[in-house]
Amino acid sequence: MENKFDAIIIGAGPAGSSAAILLANNGWSVALVEKQTFPRRKVCGECIAASNLPLLHALGVGPAFERSAGAALRHVAFMKGAETIIARLPATNHAEHQWGRALGRETLDTLLLERARAIGVTVFQPWSAQSIAGGPGAWRCVVKSNTQTSQPLFAPILIDAHGSWEKLPSDRVEPRRPRLGADLLAFKANFVGTCLDEGVLPVLAFAGGYGGMVVADRGVTTLAACVRRDRLDMLRQNDLGKSAGKIVEAMLKRECAGVRKVLATATISDSWLAAGPLSPGVRVHTDDGLFRIGNAAGEAHPIIGEGMSMALQSAWLLSAELLGNKSAGCRQTNNDMVSQQAARHRYAANWHRQFAPRIRLASAFAHASMSQRGANVLLILLKTWPGLLLLGAKWGGKTRCAISEASIASLAPRAESV
Repeated sequence: MENKFDAIIIGAGPAGSSAAILLANNGWSVALVEKQTFPRRKVCGECIAASNLPLLHALGVGPAFERSAGAALRHVAFMKGAETIIARLPATNHAEHQWGRALGRETLDTLLLERARAIGVTVFQPWSAQSIAGGPGAWRCVVKSNTQTSQPLFAPILIDAHGSWEKLPSDRVEPRRPRLGADLLAFKANFVGTCLDEGVLPVLAFAGGYGGMVVADRGVTTLAACVRRDRLDMLRQNDLGKSAGKIVEAMLKRECAGVRKVLATATISDSWLAAGPLSPGVRVHTDDGLFRIGNAAGEAHPIIGEGMSMALQSAWLLSAELLGNKSAGCRQTNNDMVSQQAARHRYAANWHRQFAPRIRLASAFAHASMSQRGANVLLILLKTWPGLLLLGAKWGGKTRCAISEASIASLAPRAESV
C-alpha cells in the first residue's frame, strides 16, 4: 500500500473529510486516518447552519444531504422553566440555501467519508495514529489497524482534525487534569414520537447547564445537553443506580416544561451517549508545525450550535491557504518549513478573525444560561425583545460563511455530485 502522500489528515469527521475532498480534487495525494468505524453516533446537536449548505453542495454531497436532512429550521426558541419564547431565525442571502437543517452525524460523517474515498483519498479505517515524528516538510506518522498491523505514512504536511475528546500521540504525555466541579459533561439521546415542530430549534437553560433539541432526519428528535459535573453529582444523590443520561433526562423533564411537553408521548430510540469534559477555547497554534481544523483548532460552547460550521469552514479556510492558486509550483512551496510557517500564521490569523468572536459569544451565552440570575436576566430581555434571539443567531454566524463565493467556486470539486 502507498505510504507517501502530499498530506496526512488525522480524523475523518466533517473537518477532516472535507479537507481531504478539497485537496484530493485539486491534485493532492491524501491519507485520511480514522480510528472509528462508520456509521457512528456522536454527542452532537446535529444542526447545520444554512451558511454551510453551499459548502456541502460544492463538496459533492449536497443532493444526498437534501434527501436525508430534516426540515428547514425557521424558528429558534428559548426555554427556561415554564417559559418558552419563540422568534424567527434569520435567512441567508443565498437564493437556494436560506435555512439550516439537521442531520445525524452517523449519516453526515459517512456521506463525507465515502465522498472522499470515491474521489481517490486513501482511507485508513479503522486505523489509529500511534506515533508522530519529524516536522513540517518531513512528517512520519505510524498508524495501526484494529488487527494490530502497523504502517508508516510520510508527508510534508500533517493536518490535525481529531475530535473534542481525542488526543494525538504527541499530546498523550500531558498529565490528566483533575476533575473539577465546573467541568461540562455532554449528553445526547434520540427520540421518536415527539411533538416538537420540525422547523423549531429550542435552546434550553437550566441551573448548571444548557441544552437543545431539534428534529433531524427520519423524524428523529435529538435532545442534547451540557451539565456541570457538580450539578450532575448532586442529581445522582437522589437517583442512585440510574445512568447519568437517564438522570439528565429526568432533570430536564422536571425543570423544563418545554422538554416535558415535547417528550410526553416520545420513546427513546437508542441509549444515551455521554462525553466530556468539554474544553471550549482556541487551540490554533503557529509554533507546533501542525495545521489544525475542526475542534482540534478551537471549540465554542455548543449552545449556539456552531460546531459544524467551524468544522466545515475551517477545513475550507485551510485548504484555500494550502492550495493557493492551485498550481503545482504553489503546492511545492508548502513543502518546506519556512513556507509552512508562513502559511500557518496566515491561516491562524484568518481563523481567529472568523471564529474567535463566535467562541466569545458562545461563552457569554452559555455562562449566562447556566446561572439562575443570568438565565432570569436573559428571560426578561427576551420577553421584552424577542428579536434578540434573531440578532444572537446573526452574531453567532448562522447567516455568514467564512468562505467567499469566489473561493467556493475556485476550490469546488470537479467530480459529479452524489
